[in-house]
Amino acid sequence: MKKDIHPDNYRPVVFEDISSGAQFIIGTTTHTDAVTTVNGKEYPKVIVEISSQSHPFYTGEDRTLDKTGRVERFKQRVAAAKHKKA
Repeated sequence: MKKDIHPDNYRPVVFEDISSGAQFIIGTTTHTDAVTTVNGKEYPKVIVEISSQSHPFYTGEDRTLDKTGRVERFKQRVAAAKHKKA
């Protein structure tokens, strides 16, 4: 590989899939303040909601992922709006 072609902040970072718990160490310039330890070495950590380990296209599974509760919050807003109209 050519020397001195990467930016100064290029480094190995752990990407952690919150759906499956899988971790990938990939070189990137992504900024993060979180830190994790893998195999006794400390790396910056980026959390992703879905990766090749949990995506239905790659796993063949059919599942719905709603970690943030968006549907429930929407239903609560609709109910509150109906209550306010009445």
